[in-house]
Amino acid sequence: MTSYVAFLMFPALLILILAGFPIAFSMISVALVAGYLQFGDGVIFQLLSKMDDVATNSVLAAVPLFIFIGAMLERSGIAERLFDAVHVWTRRVPGSLGVSAVLLGTIFAAASGVVGATETVIGMLAVPIMLKHAYDKSLISGTICASGSLGTVIPPSITVIVLAPVANVSVGDLFAGLLFPGLVMAALFIAYVVGIAMLKPAFAPREEETPVLSISQKIRMTVFALVPTMALIFTVLGTILLGIATPTEAAACGAAGTLILSLAYRTFTWGILWNALRRTASITAMILLIVLGGNMFAGVFFASGGMDSVQSLLSTLGLSGAGAVTAILVLAFLAGFVLDLISVVLILIPLAMPIVTGYGVDPVWFAVTFLVVLQTSYLTPPMAPSIFYLRAITPPEITLRHMYRGVLPFIGMQLVTLVLVILFPGLVLWLPEQMSGPSW
Repeated sequence: MTSYVAFLMFPALLILILAGFPIAFSMISVALVAGYLQFGDGVIFQLLSKMDDVATNSVLAAVPLFIFIGAMLERSGIAERLFDAVHVWTRRVPGSLGVSAVLLGTIFAAASGVVGATETVIGMLAVPIMLKHAYDKSLISGTICASGSLGTVIPPSITVIVLAPVANVSVGDLFAGLLFPGLVMAALFIAYVVGIAMLKPAFAPREEETPVLSISQKIRMTVFALVPTMALIFTVLGTILLGIATPTEAAACGAAGTLILSLAYRTFTWGILWNALRRTASITAMILLIVLGGNMFAGVFFASGGMDSVQSLLSTLGLSGAGAVTAILVLAFLAGFVLDLISVVLILIPLAMPIVTGYGVDPVWFAVTFLVVLQTSYLTPPMAPSIFYLRAITPPEITLRHMYRGVLPFIGMQLVTLVLVILFPGLVLWLPEQMSGPSW
């Protein structure tokens, strides 16, 4: 009876999600029913303890702060100023607008870690300019989707903040482990844009620099736009990696930094602050409710003996450590088609971590590989969430056909990154081993 209840939880959850129920409530409902069938009234105390675990988790306190950073960067005009500062240096590079979009995605991801906000901001800034300069619509679509997706694999990432306590690994170690793969992926995106612009100039026509800016003017723009943002990134990411601050403390400093920047640029208004706070509250409530549902679902699954059943099934199938890891990553990729990233993390990571650590797989390497796979599914048609974000902000002349065709080369770049992470684990593990200070 125990194993049957545990295994039936996943089909029941999938049925509810496909029926249109919100993911958080679907997980909570399945956990409540399965727990009642297995433990009777005792499930109430179990679920209440999970609520207490989520409410008292200090790492999750960083989530609203990171969301606030992204909202303020988006609404105060800081991102627009940053795009202009990056573009003055890339204007002579083939595919300069696409290169600028990827660089802005990298910088914005390193400042806020919010995937949807990153893609929305980049799309609103870059798409009109790229269309004006007659860029190929598929190249536009692929570049914006890929740039926005970098928020998953470039720290600090909201997904990592949620994943770390569930996987029982250090947030700082995950941030350090993600840094090189994320930068490698961004570099591959830039290389593809430059390459396609050189091979097919009609896809990315060169721009004329109007007005022509002197070196001193470019340096001035960089100092006033890029340097403060890089200081903000160091305040958030650097302090975590060096062990100076906890993720929550670093996020709080970053939130204060965005307010200071908006005041310094004279873009701060009470209306902007209010809108940023409302957006922060809305997204935070959604994320934390999903986290709560995932914790409840995983708690009942474990208590029902589901983990023992899964391990017995893997043994029966004769899967080795590599086979089990591959099966989990394939499942994560498929789940990424129909679920948001955080939901996939909360459903699969509690199930996966005991299995992979039991086979002696490094948990930091596995978590980073898992996130790269998730990011790839985030970009992969037909259910790519990144395409749905782009569809909401692009004019009708950019069709879904353009979007589907445009993301394919960038998926190839993501797969190259995944292969590099698998073949060269040091790409993930070297930096965490070198970082000093406490692990948060």
